[in-house]
Amino acid sequence: MKLVLLGAPGAGKGTIAKLLSASGGAVQISTGDILRGAVEAGSALGKRAQAFMSRGELAPDELVMDIMESRLREPDCAGGFLLDGFPRTIPQARALQELFGKLGIALDLAVNIEAPREVILDRLSTRRTCENPDCQEIYNIKSKPPAVEGVCDKCGGAVVQREDETPDAIAHRLRTYAQKTAPLIDFYRQRGLLLTTRSTNADAIIAAITTHLAERGTE
Repeated sequence: MKLVLLGAPGAGKGTIAKLLSASGGAVQISTGDILRGAVEAGSALGKRAQAFMSRGELAPDELVMDIMESRLREPDCAGGFLLDGFPRTIPQARALQELFGKLGIALDLAVNIEAPREVILDRLSTRRTCENPDCQEIYNIKSKPPAVEGVCDKCGGAVVQREDETPDAIAHRLRTYAQKTAPLIDFYRQRGLLLTTRSTNADAIIAAITTHLAERGTE
């Protein structure tokens, strides 16, 4: 199972990736995770990424693709992978296609997870995250609050609202998504790789993905 997961912030990409990984063994990969991993490992690529991150800048696409290539070459990706929120732009998608060709990887599907704007706003504005970088457990003050308010159940770290999940920040993130990332839907549609789901139920989304893969003979 080799998938790209698309969708606006709060659409549920991370949740779906975790469920698919748990059930099928495919590795969940996000650019944030692999960048942090490269930095923590002190690799040459990680040191290059750290130089940008320490200045509060985004790592350039060329560097991100180098780190992505390094991650996809690791043995655990042989059993499949789930790209969680990557690529984010058309240039990244084209570079990723070139990388797949170089590595002999055939992408099975790009899944576009659609959710109503009001659902996304509610999910993100009520989300809370453990600020411990080694934990980062996610909570929701409505549906999954920590047992003790403000304290992580897993590690005891502080549970906080991230700066990018305030109402103003969420609105900005959605505008950015519409401008830069939504065009990826047509990119993958034109290549016959797109599946769009319009459910807010994780089980229904998983069922749609597995059914579609089975019909394509790529499950």
